[in-house]
Amino acid sequence: MILDGLEFLTDVEALQTLADFVTWIPPGLRIVIATRRVPGGPVPSLRARGSVAEFGPDDLRFTPEEAEELFRAAEVALPAGRFAELYAGTEGWAAGLGLAAHLAARPGEVPREPDYLTRVERAISDYLRAEVLGRLTTRQRDFLEDLSVLDELAAGPCWAVTGEARAGALLQELAQAVQFLVPLGPGRETLRLHRALRSVLAKAVDAERPTGSVPLHRAAARWFDQHGETSRAVRHAVLGADLTTAASAVLQAWEGAVVTGRHADVALWLEQLPWEMVAADTRLCIVRAMTALAGGDAESADWSLDLADAHRPGPVAFGETSRAIDATAIARSAVSCLRGEILTAARLTEPAVPQLRGPGPLTSWRALGCVTRGLALLWHGDYEESQSWLGEGARHARASGHALALVRALGAQAACAGLSGRPGQAETLGAQALETAEAAGLSGHFVTVLAHVSRGGVALGTHALDEADRSLALAERVLATAAWPPGEPHARALCGLLRSRLEDRRGDRDAAREALRSAAVTATRCESPGILSGLLPVTSVTSGTVVTPSEEPREQELSAAERRILRALCGPLTLREIAAELYLSRNTVKTQVRAIFRKLDVHNRPGAVARARERGLL
Repeated sequence: MILDGLEFLTDVEALQTLADFVTWIPPGLRIVIATRRVPGGPVPSLRARGSVAEFGPDDLRFTPEEAEELFRAAEVALPAGRFAELYAGTEGWAAGLGLAAHLAARPGEVPREPDYLTRVERAISDYLRAEVLGRLTTRQRDFLEDLSVLDELAAGPCWAVTGEARAGALLQELAQAVQFLVPLGPGRETLRLHRALRSVLAKAVDAERPTGSVPLHRAAARWFDQHGETSRAVRHAVLGADLTTAASAVLQAWEGAVVTGRHADVALWLEQLPWEMVAADTRLCIVRAMTALAGGDAESADWSLDLADAHRPGPVAFGETSRAIDATAIARSAVSCLRGEILTAARLTEPAVPQLRGPGPLTSWRALGCVTRGLALLWHGDYEESQSWLGEGARHARASGHALALVRALGAQAACAGLSGRPGQAETLGAQALETAEAAGLSGHFVTVLAHVSRGGVALGTHALDEADRSLALAERVLATAAWPPGEPHARALCGLLRSRLEDRRGDRDAAREALRSAAVTATRCESPGILSGLLPVTSVTSGTVVTPSEEPREQELSAAERRILRALCGPLTLREIAAELYLSRNTVKTQVRAIFRKLDVHNRPGAVARARERGLL
């Protein structure tokens, strides 16, 4: 016995009679009920006894293979791209696919486009208006039209968009009556509109309302912004032509996303804003720079900071605890450090030292500034001072929730400990960095590189070659994820140096020599090789051959910063006075002078000046 259209049965006594009949069904009889709404009565108890088989929309939906079979049976030939578009629009809905097959051209002919798809769309729209929307009350239809702007339907956003006090209850009522409200997830609390029905409703809104969907998008944007759903808030604000709300949402939420490694989300938010708007706003330029920096893209970050500087940021407030001019300086120092310009990074952070270490709130900006200065000092070889700054940076990062800075600080501390001869501390700090990264979902981020490198160095020191290989391989993998491949040249060179020593101990002299050559070439990209200048030249492979840092002429190895100090050596200033003139520490200048002497193959200041004049460097 087949009972079709059971949703039209509303008489209480009739429903009770049917329930009694189904409960005490005679032997040998099977009852099939076709309905848009499952009646109450005996169905739940029958379901519990296993006496009912149910087929819902998911079971009745055609798969792509079944849809293709339907079109082949109707001798309808569609290009693959058009068929995929048609299937996506119907979501496998059998009646929609049947209409499409029926409206095709004569059997065996390819339907003419776009006329064919237009006719299919019109036919499906007519069907939905008659069979779905035509059965609803005016209130229900208006309610669904309002919801057409939402990707997901939950009580809160539905209330915000429609202004309907009983939005949640009405939504669940419609879910029972309209099969084109599709549940999301195992429960039915959150729904979405079927694509075909949503398209019909959206067109009705644009055609019948003077302002179209703009007020609906603005209402949705305000609700999502208030509830911290920034991606949706920005999207709806842009669609509602409310760019002020969109920019405000980005400025409020970007920092929490970037410091936890979700910089890709912020990049998507910014892409939705008009480029002219981003370029004209100092704060948005800084956000764009910090987003690029978190992804390892130093070039894009530097370009965005140039735009910010062009607006003369001055004392413009940037967040609750910073000014735009200070944020720009710290961001630019971090960019310099990522590029390997450690002298520049140290110089840029020098004026901010009193603010970074003075009393005040523990903020993410202070965390970034302290970590950047600590990294610059690490690559200079000032291990004790570096540890102090990195520890301060870790303290700020923990307090402000800056996961990226915390992982970077712990990894740099581990490298600092390993390079200064404290392998036990290096192992502990490296493990802490990687545990922190895993907890924050940053295991594959390039900020973990120093943690992996330090653990590789510790393992190499204890002759655990397999463990060293695993750690160095992980370091190489995360370095490859940076958006700007030349970034982190000091870390890359140190990783290559350890790889060379590992291959040397394994007996692969060619691999060791190649790894060392690559590390030396990478070191030449640094503004100042720093500690690398003392590590790379003396490293040899099993054959005993000493590998030099570069195959290029020595005079070309001088960085811009070293050339600046070389020019200062021509005058009467002492090293302390040179340091003061260039806003550098005395130790930094001494390190640079030693590097100049080595590269020019001299042993004193007069010899360096004379050799530089011979080679045309002055």
